[in-house]
Amino acid sequence: MTGNIVLDPLVPLWALAILGALVVLVAGLALWRGLGGWWLRGLAGIALLAALAGPSFQREDRAPLSDIVIALVDESASQDLSDRGDQSAAALARIEAEVANLENTELRVVRMGDGAGDEGSLLMTALSDAMAEEPAGRLAGAILISDGRLHDVERAPDLPAPLHLLLTGREEDWDRRLNILNAPAFAILGEEVALRLRIDNQGDVPEAQTGPVEIEIAVDGGEPSTFTVPVDEDLELPVTLPHGGRNVIQFRVPAVDGELTDRNNEAVVQINGVRDRLRVLLVSGEPHPGERTWRNLLKSDSSVDLVHFTILRPPEKQDGVPVDELSLIAFPTRELFLDKIDEFDLIIFDRYQRRGILPAIYLDNVRQYVETGGAVLIAAGPDFATAASLYRSPLGEVLPGAPTGQVIEEPFLPELTEIGERHPVTQGLTGGGEDPEWGRWLREIELEATGGQVVMTGSGGGPLLILDRVGEGRVALLGSDHAWLWSRGFDGGGPQLELLRRLAHWMMKEPELDEEALDATAEGQEMTITRRTLGEDVGDLEITGPGGEVTVMPMEEVAPGRFQAQFTGPETGLYRLVEGEEEAVIALGPSAPREFEQTVASGDLLEPVIDGTRGGIRAIEDGVPDLRTVREGRVAAGRGWLGITPRGAYLTADVTTRAILPAWAWLLIAAALTLGAWLREGRR
Repeated sequence: MTGNIVLDPLVPLWALAILGALVVLVAGLALWRGLGGWWLRGLAGIALLAALAGPSFQREDRAPLSDIVIALVDESASQDLSDRGDQSAAALARIEAEVANLENTELRVVRMGDGAGDEGSLLMTALSDAMAEEPAGRLAGAILISDGRLHDVERAPDLPAPLHLLLTGREEDWDRRLNILNAPAFAILGEEVALRLRIDNQGDVPEAQTGPVEIEIAVDGGEPSTFTVPVDEDLELPVTLPHGGRNVIQFRVPAVDGELTDRNNEAVVQINGVRDRLRVLLVSGEPHPGERTWRNLLKSDSSVDLVHFTILRPPEKQDGVPVDELSLIAFPTRELFLDKIDEFDLIIFDRYQRRGILPAIYLDNVRQYVETGGAVLIAAGPDFATAASLYRSPLGEVLPGAPTGQVIEEPFLPELTEIGERHPVTQGLTGGGEDPEWGRWLREIELEATGGQVVMTGSGGGPLLILDRVGEGRVALLGSDHAWLWSRGFDGGGPQLELLRRLAHWMMKEPELDEEALDATAEGQEMTITRRTLGEDVGDLEITGPGGEVTVMPMEEVAPGRFQAQFTGPETGLYRLVEGEEEAVIALGPSAPREFEQTVASGDLLEPVIDGTRGGIRAIEDGVPDLRTVREGRVAAGRGWLGITPRGAYLTADVTTRAILPAWAWLLIAAALTLGAWLREGRR
């Protein structure tokens, strides 16, 4: 219970001030004139002023409130390293016991996990939120149990009480980190691109681990190559992309005994490979309407360098003119088919037949070009069924179909085979399905499939489009020269441009059109895994997370030859995907999350904030300090102890107010004093 005097004036305060000045003036004038009752006059004036001021005695009944101490426990991913979790639990138990021994003090325990996405440890944000839930007048202190690695120190709140840090970790901790400094998003195929990376040692590194280390580099989940590189230096690595589309380059430094974690020993770089210029050689035989179709398709792409020549002289024309004199400028066939053939990405023979223009050695060189990684597309016309057919040249050894010698001159509807419905080249073609909604073709060269996959059939179900892999290269055989009818809208038209573009890109080994592939895309923590196959079924998908945990889940068929699975990654980092013989890697967020950029415990970031509150930083491995109470403004940390500041907060339960004297009593006192002054002065 406490009490104090309060005023409830009957007149404004400025009027009281004026009256007070008049009282002083009257008393002073009486003193100057030598009146003996001047002091009685002054007391009478004061009594009148007191009557007007209305002094009262106010009494409060107060209920004391307890002080609050906040214990913020860091439970982010880095706190799972080593024995930091056990250290945190032991420190919290000691704090709970210490607070229980303090009078009128409560403990609020707040636990903080990882930030959303890859925000890291938001320690100061969590402290601000905890303080917002408690009255500032009761906060006696805050204690952080953490490794000190936070990512929002700039959000530190203004604390009215001491802030302390109990530091997890150990003095001998050390770690090694692989850091990608610079990596482009795109690169041109065939040209070197420089990646900058660095391997850092952190903490108390053993002498044996200060020298060069090995680094493993793998592309698209393939067999890794190993190199020896120095640590604590910026490294520049030249890389040449092996294929177009997304190239996933994985870097890994093998973990060694003693380092805190291997979560930051890996990194993944995804670079899209783009072709600077696609070089295509188009060899046309006898001119026909479909020739312009190929030319328009290839010339419509500004990234394609097209070399095109047409044999204009029909074989039945015999005028005795030597072949090398048929053009004003001799065509460089030797340079194209012997010296520079490897510079082409694709060679197309459109209704070409052997006429002596290209010797057998040239065509044999084309066969070798395919086996070593090149691509050849045969668009067959009636010439393919004759004795001058390309099939009867050295090139025939790599073709997936043989002509029967029959040319079918009647309308037929191209249809997709069961494999064609799964193959990326023909899957989902506009207007396809069991009853195709596209137009008919009018001529087909009858073929007998000798290899590869038949993805389209023609008249009577015979092979129309056959795709095959030969050695390192690819071959496609189209048994008709009437694909151009679709582009002209004949009989309703069809997806001619889409088919030919897919066909050309498949032959140039675009990864998006591979028959057997495992691919994944990510949006936030949600990944979509897609398995493409020519088979009818696939096995279970095996997902290995950043921490080594393995998840096995089935894949559902969403389209013929296409299976998918949805998976939500519980944490950021690098995930490995395996289904059968197909493998892939994908990173959710960075492969090494922000939480693992710095793993060795340190209080350096928090030291300025803690010093501003006169708190302290203590390592848990040295023992958890005692808690003491200190006065506000005093140093709140010492050897073996940490301090909190009692706030003396209270809750007012009742307030009573009573006038010191009634107004008539003040008037009576003033009158008595005035009478006393008159009597004293009159007697004199």
